[in-house]
Amino acid sequence: MGNNFKTMKAKNITEGVSLEVEGVSFSYNGKKALNNVNFSVNSAECTILLGLNGAGKSTLFSLITRLYDSPVGKIKLCGFDVKRQTQQALSKLGVVFQQTTLDLDLTVMQNLRYHAALHGMSRKQANLSIQQELERLSMYDRRLETVRQLNGGHKRRVEIARALLHKPSLLLLDEPTVGLDVSSRQSIVEHVHQLVSEHGLAVLWATHLIDEIYPDDRLIILHKGQIKLKGSVDNVLNQTTTTSINDAFKVLTQGENG
Repeated sequence: MGNNFKTMKAKNITEGVSLEVEGVSFSYNGKKALNNVNFSVNSAECTILLGLNGAGKSTLFSLITRLYDSPVGKIKLCGFDVKRQTQQALSKLGVVFQQTTLDLDLTVMQNLRYHAALHGMSRKQANLSIQQELERLSMYDRRLETVRQLNGGHKRRVEIARALLHKPSLLLLDEPTVGLDVSSRQSIVEHVHQLVSEHGLAVLWATHLIDEIYPDDRLIILHKGQIKLKGSVDNVLNQTTTTSINDAFKVLTQGENG
């Protein structure tokens, strides 16, 4: 298991830039949801997309995953254009959406095997990867339980394991800890940051929960469809002349923290 993850780390670090978003704009019925959004996410980097509800986070994720088409701007995953090279681009991507997409009446194993098959993995490859990911999340002993039997935190662990089965270069997390208890939230936050620091995974994590941010993370402050500021935690604090991310966020969103 260790050697496989070392390989994944080396692969990701070699690739460098995992996600490039250039000049992306998007509107719903004439109302602009995203306005000229530009940023990149590098391998071995956790980038927090911080914004209030309605800031445009989910819209951006829908564009990256091709649920929506982006008429303005360009999005690349590991150098592959998501419009022109969709299959190659999305093969580099693992996603955990805000709403669960697991089949509640299938077992954990059945859910994961189905996902592995969609990625063209052989039964042997799938079983090995499933065991690796579930063991890392302390869920392997529950592999034969139906998803319906799991609590919210354990369902999220299964979804994270599913997103990593095919060894993606970039993991997208859309508010993955909403509604979870404190212990489950902390466990998931720690696990994801460990994947970044030890295995070189690139992560783009959309949230409005400031306590999920680590000091080494990079920040993108998104407000009403526009990027207000981006950079390291220290850089954001310096540019806003504040001493906490919460205060910086208030300054950048004009105090609208509800």
